[in-house]
Amino acid sequence: MRLENLLALTHGKLVNEPFVNSFLNIVFDAKLVKRGDLFIAFDESTIEEAIFHGAYGILFDKPTQIRDSEIAWIKVEDAEDALKRLLRFRLIEKEVVVYSCNEILLKLALQVMTEPNFIAVSGTMKDISHSLWNLDSGTTLLFCPKITDEKIFTDIKTLPKTGINPITVMEQTLFETSFIYDDVFYERQLISPFFIPYLEELLHFLKSAKINYRLKKFTPIEHFEAVFTNKNFEEKEFGTSDKVLIFERDADLIESEIKFLQTNASWAKIIYIIPSSHKDTYINQDRIYPYSDKDEIVQILKENSFHFALIVGVDKSILRQPNPNQTQLTLEF
Repeated sequence: MRLENLLALTHGKLVNEPFVNSFLNIVFDAKLVKRGDLFIAFDESTIEEAIFHGAYGILFDKPTQIRDSEIAWIKVEDAEDALKRLLRFRLIEKEVVVYSCNEILLKLALQVMTEPNFIAVSGTMKDISHSLWNLDSGTTLLFCPKITDEKIFTDIKTLPKTGINPITVMEQTLFETSFIYDDVFYERQLISPFFIPYLEELLHFLKSAKINYRLKKFTPIEHFEAVFTNKNFEEKEFGTSDKVLIFERDADLIESEIKFLQTNASWAKIIYIIPSSHKDTYINQDRIYPYSDKDEIVQILKENSFHFALIVGVDKSILRQPNPNQTQLTLEF
């Protein structure tokens, strides 16, 4: 990339008069720099190593001493924002096809094995840039706007909603499903029936986009996440107790998860612990317990008998091991 084009894309300011006027590649890991590269310096302490490996330019956003006046030194307001602008331009060059989806669908996509012509976008800006910078032209990308800045992409498409081939559920518990899709039987997958409509939509998209895939064993995602415990809140192996804490960070899923539990576990004692900001919506709902402070969750759990407790607004990280010599889990806030 020519220096003047890079300055225009990043809104950068050239602070010296270098001998170089173009760069072979853009790198943000000093260990990977090669002669002719532009190095994006998120950490000032890595600049020396990048120069040693042959960097032709340094893009930076913090006060930095100019070590070598022959290479280009480019000052920007924000290095991460500059990287986003560069990646956006790079993806336009690569003519990628970009689809937007919700968070659950993306996290399921991350567990599906596909060919390199499809990438589910996730991670930090550095992770994303590393995975997308050298992708093949025409690659299909799937991202979630709640996780990844949509300004990186252009011409964002929505997932196809018509003609979805349903999944046939053969057996199910609240947290496991055996099902058939495209005449293939998937036995005892660690995926709640709650997620099956999301999986149907994902698999339909992959087929519509002609992306080859293979399902492997699913692992829990950070939604409707079940933690089996005993009465002392000691965590037990999956499926080995009749007391389950179900964690859900996304308050937007409260209504659908309450309906799912009421339909599929009508036999059970269920309590719903939700942020106080949502209590008015569910004021007529039985066994709703609002909390204003996370400390109140502990008390609610201690004071109520239940099989399942849906806890909204936090994740299972509130369960912690006190120290290496103790096995009992406690609730920390």
